[in-house]
Amino acid sequence: MTMLNNHISRRAFIRKTTHGGAGLTLALTLPSVAGASESGPGKTVGNAAADEFSPNAFVRVSPDNTVTIISKHIEMGQGTYTGLATLLTEELDADWSQVKVEGSEADPKRYNNLLWGPFQGTGGSTAMANSFMQMREAGAKARAMLVAAAASLWKVPAGEITVESGVLHHKSSSSKISFGDIAELAAAQVVPEKVTLKTPEAFKLIGQPVVRKDTGKTSGKAIFTQDIQFPGMLTALIAHPPKAGGRVQSVDASAAKSVPGVVEVLTIDAGVAVLANDFWSAKKGRDALKISWDNSQAFSKSSSDILKSYKSQLEQPGTSVVNNGDFDAEYAQSDVRFDAIYEFPFLAHAAMEPMNCVIQRRPDGVEMWYGAQLQTGDQMQVAGLFGIQPEQVKINMLFAGGSFGRRANAHSDYVLEAAQIAKAYTKAVPIKLVWSREDDTRGWYYRPMYVHQLSASLDDEGYPKAWRHRIVGQSIISGTAFAGMMQNGIDPTSVEGASNLPYHVANLKVDLHTVKDGVPVLWWRSVGSTHNAYSTETFIDELAKAAGKDPVAYREHLLKEHPRHLGVMKLAAEKAGWGTPLPKGRFRGIAVHESFNSYVAQVAEIEEAGNNQYRIRKITCAVDCGLAINPDIIKAQMEGGIGYGLSPALMSEITLQDGEVQQSNFHNYRVLRINQMPDIDVHIVKSAEPPTGVGEPGTPVVAPAVANALFAATGKMPRKLPFDGLIV
Repeated sequence: MTMLNNHISRRAFIRKTTHGGAGLTLALTLPSVAGASESGPGKTVGNAAADEFSPNAFVRVSPDNTVTIISKHIEMGQGTYTGLATLLTEELDADWSQVKVEGSEADPKRYNNLLWGPFQGTGGSTAMANSFMQMREAGAKARAMLVAAAASLWKVPAGEITVESGVLHHKSSSSKISFGDIAELAAAQVVPEKVTLKTPEAFKLIGQPVVRKDTGKTSGKAIFTQDIQFPGMLTALIAHPPKAGGRVQSVDASAAKSVPGVVEVLTIDAGVAVLANDFWSAKKGRDALKISWDNSQAFSKSSSDILKSYKSQLEQPGTSVVNNGDFDAEYAQSDVRFDAIYEFPFLAHAAMEPMNCVIQRRPDGVEMWYGAQLQTGDQMQVAGLFGIQPEQVKINMLFAGGSFGRRANAHSDYVLEAAQIAKAYTKAVPIKLVWSREDDTRGWYYRPMYVHQLSASLDDEGYPKAWRHRIVGQSIISGTAFAGMMQNGIDPTSVEGASNLPYHVANLKVDLHTVKDGVPVLWWRSVGSTHNAYSTETFIDELAKAAGKDPVAYREHLLKEHPRHLGVMKLAAEKAGWGTPLPKGRFRGIAVHESFNSYVAQVAEIEEAGNNQYRIRKITCAVDCGLAINPDIIKAQMEGGIGYGLSPALMSEITLQDGEVQQSNFHNYRVLRINQMPDIDVHIVKSAEPPTGVGEPGTPVVAPAVANALFAATGKMPRKLPFDGLIV
């Protein structure tokens, strides 16, 4: 049997992604979880070689014992490759050391997100949740076919065969055979319609801290968009209009074209593109452009103007989201009433890898290489530009250096920019579009600005009997391909975390003012919970203090109908030592929130640092995300989410002056520095519930926990983010 060498070098990988790959098909119906892409006897699926065993779209076994698992979801640091591989390998009983992972083709028929319908994409912390059964069934069916092949070879009942670490054994004899040695015979077996999956007590990998599969990032072996190099490839930079909605009026490109290395200057919808032999030449060429901008249709307001307008809308009711009981009557007749206004700025995503994309025009369509997060949307946008079918847009999914929602853009903005350049340029050569950090910071599609007003009245025991939450801000999904998510004019991402308030309040009212401004906006890690968790969790602390009650005990009384909220809150409080005396100058704050079907509570401990400033000493975090697939990744995502959430709490904001973004890089769009990262202690609730997301739920809880600690220290609640200057 021929043995294959699957140790692919960096150059070989690039050559393979240039020329290999099967065609793509756009799905119009949702395939079944189990049988969407299975092969019949003797067939192979996808990119499998003739002597490989590839029973479905998610796994290949090679004669050299390599097990390749195909990830339909992008790996951008969140651990998706490892999680998906764990699920399939668990049921396959392969040896973890023989497993490798590669990104799938862009093909919504085979690789759609099962929670999104006929659409391939990663987001909303859905990767594990939608793939949990799919990947396990794929592994179990492959295992069953390997067992059937061994039974046929040894002429024994399949029930007498065991599988362990990639080797099949016959119970009653010394016969054994590796996956690789029986791969070809396994490919001839019939794919079973049904399989029995393992029960949790039989898990060997699920629930264990297995070594991650997205390796090579520190050694330089991992392939990101910036690593892609092809002969004759040009690098493109774009001069974007400084105001959203601005257009090129005229351009003098003579100086730019005289820069050595500059090849061409093109005016496209997004601005003026400079194509050069390398990045630095393209940058110098762009710097030499003389552009007059037409701002007649551009957005020209300042942040102060937007804030004033938003606050004025708080005086009138918005579109009703929740209306239980009679808030107005109860609030009007109460003698104990509270009111608070919260301000949240625009936020940039600030991923370590700015936006970028490589594109190549081909006679039969277009091929692209980049960290693709919404493959189906990008295919459709690029296909529309070129006047071709979506399946003619081949996407090679690479690692992405973060996203936090930025690469999941329904408008496919930077992807379309690359496509516009490739279409406009006369030669069909590879083109790499690169955004600088300044381009990325000023590139719009921010977390929207919001203003909230919360009002409540208390009963005789100090608990809220009436609660109103009014929100003002832009819709993220209105006017996009995701507009179908809206109901009765309500963007659910604007109100998530407010409309599903877990605290028991008999008279609850939530309404929304959706503003139509010209600032391009986008979901940002944990979306609506980024602002709604803050306002609700800090407001509840203020009510607890007014009632003279401990914040944990106060919440416990109001969360009796929500055991999972209660569970994480009690665990975080216990591990943080809530209720035990602290040394002088130290204070604690707590917050609990559910987002993306996961429950997180955090306790922040701060200490006095002099000059009326404080230092965050420690964050204790408890998370209930259902079945823990990989505890190490869950902890890492909580830690990373906490660090990410501290930046907008302490210092990050995007501000506008006459329609222009004032920040440009990390010197003035400040983010958390390593010396500011507190100690973090993460605890995972043991659960048999199906797994839910962990990429986002850790982020929205930390800001209110820290704010509540500041409230305990100073008696004043920060109601405007960031609370710059309070934390060192």
